[in-house]
Amino acid sequence: MYPTFNLSTSDHSNLSDADYLRLQELTHRSVKVGIIIALGVMITLGNVAVLLVITSSVAGWSRNSRYFLLSLTAADSAFGLLIMPLNLWVSLLKDYSEGPDALCHVVAFCNATIYSTCMYTLATISLERYIAVFYPLQYSSLMTRKRTLLLICFAWCFPLFLLSPITFPDGIIEVHFSTASLVCNPSYSTNVAYTLSLTCLIFFPCSIVMTYANLRVWCAAKRQRLKLRKYGCALRSRHNVAARVLVPVMAAYYTCWTPCMAVMIYNAVSGSSVPEWVEFVVVWLPTSNGFLNCIFYFWINKNFRRKFHLILQRLALALCPELANTFGWSTTSSAQFVSGILDNNNSVHERSSSVSSTCTLLSMA
Repeated sequence: MYPTFNLSTSDHSNLSDADYLRLQELTHRSVKVGIIIALGVMITLGNVAVLLVITSSVAGWSRNSRYFLLSLTAADSAFGLLIMPLNLWVSLLKDYSEGPDALCHVVAFCNATIYSTCMYTLATISLERYIAVFYPLQYSSLMTRKRTLLLICFAWCFPLFLLSPITFPDGIIEVHFSTASLVCNPSYSTNVAYTLSLTCLIFFPCSIVMTYANLRVWCAAKRQRLKLRKYGCALRSRHNVAARVLVPVMAAYYTCWTPCMAVMIYNAVSGSSVPEWVEFVVVWLPTSNGFLNCIFYFWINKNFRRKFHLILQRLALALCPELANTFGWSTTSSAQFVSGILDNNNSVHERSSSVSSTCTLLSMA
């Protein structure tokens, strides 16, 4: 599907440096497309599995938690269902035409909007976790259904307003198709002030909120664990849940997003580009956060896994009863269904917005 090029030393002498670099990038295109497709499949399948579970009630998850997590799942799903197909489509068009980049402006706007929405959504989840842990008695009045939906609307609508200048071909910032990353990217060096303002309004505020909220929750959980251990009532199976959940969440966030933001600022300030594979990795690395979120925000939670197994059993019984009988699911499905109902009705809803919320803080009387 994609052309390959064999560049010899004599060919290089007849080409300019820019043309040689472009041809060299095109030789790696098939490998890059394969990586993008594999990443897109992983993100899509992971988030489809999440949607199957959180569209119904899950034990220990409040209504507000499900709203925020549905928003996060929608943003992560857009990586695999919208961002990747759009950029691969433009990549195919660029094989045949180097005309005006009007389409690239629209695609770049979609890319930046979904990236920003994902960061804002992660920040709102951390904010809800913080309120749930430190203000449990005021939680119902502080996080009403209306305020929850307003926060979700902000996470989706504010990036549309903030990034709207990217859509205009003759606007305040230029856009180009990068053969290194196979993505329509704004040319950040064409408007340094706008680029830096985006980082100051999106990445840095979200990072500050997430870091502060999760660090406070982790410290509170650590103090609580020490108190429980002091009084001899610590649960061995849950002795370090906060570190097991919050540390991977923050590590994944900074690992996936910081390189992209750093290269973005470097390109804007210096006007120089980074090496081909460095650009490819840092541009697509944030999308992998869409798959990691499925693990850290969902699969770590025991109630989520239990509900997912129950849904799989129901699907197997409906689509292939013979296979279900082979695994012995037909005899246990009814019992697990009743157990799931009892879990939903009798469990104390843990005040932890981000589902990875097994770090409920117990009050010490």
